[in-house]
Amino acid sequence: MTKFSTRAVDRLPAVQLFALIFLPFAMGYFFSYLYRTVNAVIGPDLALEMSLSPGELGMLTSAYFIAFAAAQVPVGIYLDSHGPRRVVTLLLLVAAVGAFLFSIGDGLWSLVAGRALIGLGVAACLMGAFKAMGEWFPSGKLPLMNGLVVAFGGLGAMVATAPTEVLVSEVGWRYGFVALAFVTLWVAAAIWFVVPERDRAGAFEPMASRVAGMVSIYRSGLFWRVAPLAALSQGSFLAIQTLWAGPWLRDIAGLDSRAISFTLLAGAAGFVLGNVAVGLIAERLARRNIPPLVTAAGGMALFILTQLLVLFEWTSAPGVLWFIFGATGTTGVVMFSVLARMFPPEFAGRASTSQNLLIFGAAFALQWGIGEVINIWPIAADGAYSIMGYRTAFGIALTLQLAAFVWMLIYRPIPKPL
Repeated sequence: MTKFSTRAVDRLPAVQLFALIFLPFAMGYFFSYLYRTVNAVIGPDLALEMSLSPGELGMLTSAYFIAFAAAQVPVGIYLDSHGPRRVVTLLLLVAAVGAFLFSIGDGLWSLVAGRALIGLGVAACLMGAFKAMGEWFPSGKLPLMNGLVVAFGGLGAMVATAPTEVLVSEVGWRYGFVALAFVTLWVAAAIWFVVPERDRAGAFEPMASRVAGMVSIYRSGLFWRVAPLAALSQGSFLAIQTLWAGPWLRDIAGLDSRAISFTLLAGAAGFVLGNVAVGLIAERLARRNIPPLVTAAGGMALFILTQLLVLFEWTSAPGVLWFIFGATGTTGVVMFSVLARMFPPEFAGRASTSQNLLIFGAAFALQWGIGEVINIWPIAADGAYSIMGYRTAFGIALTLQLAAFVWMLIYRPIPKPL
């Protein structure tokens, strides 16, 4: 553990604070997102090698999301009581085990088990980073710092596209996951030995009280005003970006594997730049008394319009389309800074993971569900999926987001004390 005391860290220059706090957690989220996105590239190889149907491929990939979602309640409780350093380090060890098991998987269910352990192991990476940013950085900087954290995830998504496609073509996906297991162990060690630990009394709070705090968030009308839209917007983005973007670009845009990987790279670049931009925009608008909720809602409205272009099969410039998809799809992340303002600081971890539970539950349901809807139509002899399958599945996801957007506009809850 770092030699700095809590008081000494609070007095450090911004550059050192960035190195001690931001970079270790940002690297954790980098690999979290690399794990999340990599199946968009290796999915065709997995489907071919393991003879997987679209539904099975969707279920395999979405095992990450359901394990991730299931962990959010305990993650939120322990982030508030024991801090991000301990929680993130421990769970990254689980992710390393999952990556190794995935690398040696010899059937659908062994791969599902490895993928689920990866999802469990990285379940605290983003929320742990948000918790750490909230503990060490000024509240006015949170939209920007949170945006930068998610931008690092976008860098992981970029590595999971064309660079991964080149690596897989050279050494295969199994050796790639062995390498990921070792790198994940290195990140866990960096967080444990570099990041300082802030003093906290929550570790002595009775478990019943911790759970009651989580329940109070789910009973909040303020939470349920914004949570459905954030969950469905981010869930749809994750479901498509991390798996179904690749097949869509193959079957609808008519791209080959190399062109697909570079188009996904453009989407990941949009994701990175979009996170930085939305963080800066939210921070500057907040200075003019325009709340982050307005920024988030505007960004998610743009994402809905972008999905209409996908639904109408605008394929004349797929790189541009997917860049915009990545840049607008991430805007819902501002909702986490909205939640941070809605609830007291001691509830910050639980508020964020309550939202994250819904996001990844939605991502699981949508990613698997899209595969099952596509599976209704027959698969072509060359392995291509039906155009009507994509239209129907993507249309359902878009309709759900539109309904949630209307709900956010018309629902006006009365604030209640926690």
